[in-house]
Amino acid sequence: MPNPKRRHSKARRDKRRAHDALVAPGSSLCPSCGERKLAHRACPSCGSYKGREVIDVQSTV
Repeated sequence: MPNPKRRHSKARRDKRRAHDALVAPGSSLCPSCGERKLAHRACPSCGSYKGREVIDVQSTV
């Protein structure tokens, strides 16, 4: 197996890792209650999705 002859500099290593940062998942506002929620998921605070209630939040608390 071939091995590197010389080590790579810190600048070269860091340039390669420039795109490895974590990105927060996209969120949107719930049209019913106005709280932040993940896109394409039911709202955890009011339990609505696409204008109708799909989760009974009172019983899960």
